[in-house]
Amino acid sequence: MTDDISAHLRLPQGPVDLSAIETDAAPGFDGSKTDGKAALAAMGPELADLQERLWAERTVGSERRVLIVLQGMDTSGKGGVLRHTIGLVDPQGVRITSFKAPTEEERAHDFLWRIEKGLPEAGYIGVFDRSHYEDVLIARVRGFAEPGEIERRYGAINEFEARLADEGFSIIKCMLHVGPEEQKERLAERLANPEKHWKYNPGDLDERALWPAYREAYEIALERTHTEAAPWHVVPADKKWFRNLAVGQLLLDTLRGLDPQWPVADFDVEAETKRLHEESPVQ
Repeated sequence: MTDDISAHLRLPQGPVDLSAIETDAAPGFDGSKTDGKAALAAMGPELADLQERLWAERTVGSERRVLIVLQGMDTSGKGGVLRHTIGLVDPQGVRITSFKAPTEEERAHDFLWRIEKGLPEAGYIGVFDRSHYEDVLIARVRGFAEPGEIERRYGAINEFEARLADEGFSIIKCMLHVGPEEQKERLAERLANPEKHWKYNPGDLDERALWPAYREAYEIALERTHTEAAPWHVVPADKKWFRNLAVGQLLLDTLRGLDPQWPVADFDVEAETKRLHEESPVQ
């Protein structure tokens, strides 16, 4: 059973100590890797059905939508989640937005300006591959913003996400929690395999050298922005199969909670059926 996963991943209120949260665990799931992969595959039909219902609801004015925020250190598996978990649903109802270093135009605006532009429309499942949290993570660690500005951003993020919730967004925030040794192995795999060189960036080692500072930045951000409207989930990411399963369960729980319904026909179904059978074939 996977129903207990979400409760195990949701952060409690108060200070966060990421060193006390295992990265190689599978909280809420007792099965093996094979069991986990099978459990994720088994979610597919229900996820697809619920997503199609959400997509259909927009045609009758529903503003409901889902936003998944994926954050994590390099190699934590944001791309893997997109392929294996989000890939279970119809891509026409998914909007993926990846946030890289801000452009000159984006830097000329408030940090949330580009985030607003990347929000999914009604009926969509939106996924942020990195997000507005970069502006209180790398910006804090690298000193790209003054301490006072970083402090302001925590409050701005909470206000922003509360507004989104009021507007029909269901927000799923996932910190993909990879361990330093696992990250080292994954970086080594990229260097050893010419087919994965394109994934490697020499700057990854520069960021890795700042691991303690990033851990502290994450702990502060998680504590300061863990709200009822947009709670954080810390997903152990050393086991790729569990990481994918966990995000799948969070999405499934959210869609079940929304319980989207097929729109009721705004026309006379019987009359239209009769017309269809009575009409002459097209010549």
